[in-house]
Amino acid sequence: MPVSEAVALRAPAVRREPGKLWIVPPAALLALLFFYPLALIARQAFLDDSGIANFAEVIRVLHSRFFLNALINTVSISVAATAGCLVVGLVLALILAFVPFPGSGFIARLIDTFIALPTFLVTLAFTFLYGSAGMLNAGLMETFSLPLPPVDFLYSAWGVILAEVTVYTPFILRPLLAAFSLVDHGQIEAASVLGARPFRIVRQIILPAAVPALIAGGSLCLLLTVNEFGIVLFIGAKGVITLPLLIYGKAIQESAYQVACIIAVVNIALSLGLFGLYRFAAGRLGA
Repeated sequence: MPVSEAVALRAPAVRREPGKLWIVPPAALLALLFFYPLALIARQAFLDDSGIANFAEVIRVLHSRFFLNALINTVSISVAATAGCLVVGLVLALILAFVPFPGSGFIARLIDTFIALPTFLVTLAFTFLYGSAGMLNAGLMETFSLPLPPVDFLYSAWGVILAEVTVYTPFILRPLLAAFSLVDHGQIEAASVLGARPFRIVRQIILPAAVPALIAGGSLCLLLTVNEFGIVLFIGAKGVITLPLLIYGKAIQESAYQVACIIAVVNIALSLGLFGLYRFAAGRLGA
């Protein structure tokens, strides 16, 4: 063997590592489009026009009735909507996964399409169905000769909750169907042969497999409903003001930018906390 070939065989392969400067473009873009606006919001929230810290205004806003009412509305609506998504998603997933019927796959894909729809479109459909001049009220008024629309829940917190459940249930359904596809059907058949009732099979065999998907999907739904703006704005429920809607009103309608930024900082902190909960649940439970 020639010496040149022997040297070539003994020479270690040189690994080319990517340049460390490749991190600069995405970091600069992230700083420009994300961190810089957040810094401006934080500066506007805690400093007055002269650049002096104004914590008295922060305390005043955090103790104000309009902020506390919006915070309570946001938390209560998001918790109720998330609970509704968990219940509806679990029932639908159980039916689609373990009660075979013709067209079950088509129904599952049809429900998935709700993820692609804008939230205001679902709200508009609800207005046509359940609004004051909607199909349901028009039919009831004509049938029973009623002077006023009998169904008026849409323009309340319950209407917002129902719309959010409709929009965000697929975020629970999809991980549940994926989790149920891994359930050993042999265990279900064995339990059925041994005389176990359907409720016991669901409680002892199916639900343990669904817990990670329920926690991860529920955390994601909670995060999305806390930040929901379009549904609350489009329904226009009387007296239902959430944090995103309050920020919009203070900034756009009242031009109270410092107040809007203070509320925005609280909303951001709440969202980041919920996102951390979602990541922890997804990583810890393997969902």
